[in-house]
Amino acid sequence: MTGILERPERTARTARQTTSTRQRTRSSEGRTGRILTYVSMSILAVFFLFPLVFMFVSSLKPDAQILRDINSPAAFLPTGDISLDNYFGVFDRVPVGQFLFNSILVTVLTVGLGLIVNSLAGFALSRLRWKGRVVVMALVIATLIVPFETIAVPMVYWVNQLPTLVMEGGVLKYDFGWLNTYQVQIVPFIANAFSIFLFAQYFSTIPQSLDEAARIDGASWFTIYRRIIVPLSGPAFATVAILTFLPAWNQYLWPLMVVQKENLRPVMVGMQYFFQLNTAWGEVMAYTSLITLPVLIVFLVFQRAFVSSIAASGVKG
Repeated sequence: MTGILERPERTARTARQTTSTRQRTRSSEGRTGRILTYVSMSILAVFFLFPLVFMFVSSLKPDAQILRDINSPAAFLPTGDISLDNYFGVFDRVPVGQFLFNSILVTVLTVGLGLIVNSLAGFALSRLRWKGRVVVMALVIATLIVPFETIAVPMVYWVNQLPTLVMEGGVLKYDFGWLNTYQVQIVPFIANAFSIFLFAQYFSTIPQSLDEAARIDGASWFTIYRRIIVPLSGPAFATVAILTFLPAWNQYLWPLMVVQKENLRPVMVGMQYFFQLNTAWGEVMAYTSLITLPVLIVFLVFQRAFVSSIAASGVKG
């Protein structure tokens, strides 16, 4: 009888031991998988960081040492004659402060105004029901296939015909032409087809019942946009901010065509100053390091919202 009673106990104990062993195995496999994931991600991160490391390290070296170290691991190490002379040389060669101010002003206004205009357009296309909405959305998407280079020259002609106000001798005068101004670098890029599309797609994932409840309470469409949609769309706004910031900061062709005054040029146009006569590679690396830092800072600030926006919306239709 005792043997019969002990048999279920042994079976239950064996089952518990088996379950515990499986849990430990599963936990061990999970830890191994995480370790392998972190190791592979670290290797990939180091691989992608090589150009940045090379740039920052080379900005501290003289030209002769940069060329001497280029084919060895020393190119990625701050060894040898290290100094900040290249950074001082950059400020002596070009008005870096003015270029940075111009780019920051143009970029901030382009991103800020773009968030307002494009989000309002995306709200109208995703939340309102009106005739021709589908056609307008199709036209917005169709503009994505048109390369900017094909419309750059006609745009130069048209912006030169636009009216403007100028100050001459303390008197405000009416004139034509936006060339050599800040607005010519900002206004043409405020409305962006991809930003409108991204906002429309993200807004469409927010339940329509919120709109209906707000309308019953007497809220206007703008109130719904401002009080309901915008607070729920932080990741989308962060994503559009990053995707708008990068091309606005990296503008080169358009400012080169429409801005001839040095005090209005952005940082990317300033790169051409370093390739006249003998190229100073150390100063080139120092200048690119200075203009890359704002991009890295913006990405680090918004990266979590950017990733969560892509994960949440998946740019799905």
